[in-house]
Parts: sequence; C-alpha cells; structure tokens
Amino acid sequence: MSGLIDDLVALAQTPAPTFEEERRLDWLAQRLQEVPGNRDRDDAGNLIWSWGSGRPRLVVAAHVDTVFGIETDLTVRRNGDDLVGPGIGDNAAAVAVAVNVVESLLTGGEALAPGAVAFTVGEEGLGNLRGATAVCSSIAPEAFIALEGHGLDEVLVEAVGSVRAGVRVSGPGGHSWEGRGTPSAIDGLMAAADRVKSLGTDAAPVNIGTIEGGRSVNTIADDASMLVERRALDQEPLDEFADALTSFALSPPLHVEVEIVGRRPAGRLDRADPLLRQVLAVRERLGLPTTLGDGSTDANAALAAGIPALCVGVGRGSGMHSLQERIDSGSLHEGAAFLKALLRALLAEGAR
Repeated sequence: MSGLIDDLVALAQTPAPTFEEERRLDWLAQRLQEVPGNRDRDDAGNLIWSWGSGRPRLVVAAHVDTVFGIETDLTVRRNGDDLVGPGIGDNAAAVAVAVNVVESLLTGGEALAPGAVAFTVGEEGLGNLRGATAVCSSIAPEAFIALEGHGLDEVLVEAVGSVRAGVRVSGPGGHSWEGRGTPSAIDGLMAAADRVKSLGTDAAPVNIGTIEGGRSVNTIADDASMLVERRALDQEPLDEFADALTSFALSPPLHVEVEIVGRRPAGRLDRADPLLRQVLAVRERLGLPTTLGDGSTDANAALAAGIPALCVGVGRGSGMHSLQERIDSGSLHEGAAFLKALLRALLAEGAR
C-alpha cells in the first residue's frame, strides 16, 4: 500500500483545475514511463494507457481534473487513517488506484483482453465531459467504467444529466436619483430568476449557482448575470429547460441574452446488462454492498454514445469538493482489491 499512498499524495498535491490539467498529466506520463502498455495523448488532451490490439473490451476512465483553482493550497495532511486535502478523493484516489492496480496486472504477465485506462480531462464543472466524450468517439470500447475516489459502497447506474446556462441582462443604467424610473438590469435579472426557478420540479430541480452585477449602491445597474442549471435523470426535461431559456425576453430598454454553457446527457444502464451483472457478482464475492445509485460522471458520456457504462468508487470518505475533503486510506485497499478482481473478470481471455 505504501506505493499507492505515495502516488495518491503526489497526485493530490499536483494542481489540475479543469482546463489546466497539464501538470498532473505530465506527472502520470512520467510515472508510467517504465510500465507495460502503450501511452498516448489524444486530441482532447486525455492520456490513454492501453494494452492489446483491436477494439478495447473495456475502458476504465479516471478523470484527472479538480474543482480547485491553481492557487489552492493542496497540502495533504494525515489524521489517523484519513488523508485530508482538496481533491484527495475526487479524483486523486481513483487515479492512483487505477495506476497501481493495472500496473500490477500488466507486470504480473496476466493474459488480458484488449483494454485501456483513460485519464480524462474536463469532467468537472464546465468541462462538459469533453475528455470522456472524446474517448467514446475515438476508441469506442465495448464497455466503459468511470472510476471515482469516493463511493466504494455503491454502483452508479443512472446518469444525472444537466443543462447549464448563463443569463445576462443589460440596460441603459444611470444615477439612482436623477435616473429614477429607469429599469435596472438587476430587477430584470430577478424577474428572469423567478421564471427560471418556476421551471424546476422535484424530479428535475433548477439551481441558480451564481449572481453578479451592478456598479454601486447609487447606480441603476446596467448589467447583471447569473449561472443556472437544471438536473434530471431523463433527457426530456433538460431539453425543455434549454428551449424555455432561449425563449426568454424582457421589455425594452432591458435586453436578455442566454448562452447554453454546458450539457451533460442523462441516461440509464439496463439492470439486465452483462456489465452490471459481472460487477455485482464480483462485489458479492468480495462482500461489498450492492447498493445502486445515480450520479453525474464520465459514464454519462458513454451511455449517451450507446456504450454500456456505470461508475464505481474505490474509497470511503467525506467532504467532496471542499478544502477538508478526506479519504480513509484503509478503504483504498478494499477498492484496489475490487478493481483488480473486476478487471480480471471483465478482461479474462475468452470471457464475456
């Protein structure tokens, strides 16, 4: 486990904000330099570690990007069995486990069907799954597993989709007294926000993530904007939301602009799919829980491309996307054992 933990700490302390993953990818390329298999960078920026020839039977995708800015202190601290630090679980743990497990299998000389590990970019935020989407298009594996650092005790088989948009209201602005009666861009944005929120339901909620605008307390705002999103397990409400946003209008002299800045497709893996059956069989053999859940991961892109896909975790922890994120280092032993057993089952020569 010492090599795994060393890799995990080194990865977690290497910055990799979405759209700025290069340093972490360089670290991985150096780490994998002497291990078996082929290593290539694709047009999206992913690092692909593959073995065998022909269409891969399986791609395991572990995203390298994080939600933390380049200026964030990424120092990893130890607290008993816990490792604590931004991004330690999401997704440094998954990347480190994938590296160590696949290295062990390949250097051990085990006969494996063609496969690949894709260290993907653009999974978080407005990355819009561009790394995973590129992998599914260029490699087109028979099956796809997204690997996350958290969530060892469940299997994500439903893909939570989303539509994200920027809404901007502009107007003439002016002095708060001399120009009284002039409509404010902030007032217009608040009216738009009410309309956006009214589109949400329990099954497909709407969230207003950020609001900004205005110049000063004594200025009628000439500009105001917000970022909004809707999430759902079905594609229809997402498409309806996008259509509703693009039809927004305000009375002159206010003007509203809407830009769709992100889409993540929704989807589901059939409960009878052989991929899920094999995953659950391995978990039962190892005594791991078989809870099925939902989430937004790289697997969304594969399901949208018609590739059987799900997401599994390799550790237990808490505080995802926070500065106090933690991962139980002991749980990574279970996660690594699970991934190794799963790859053996899915990639055994002659097995399907």
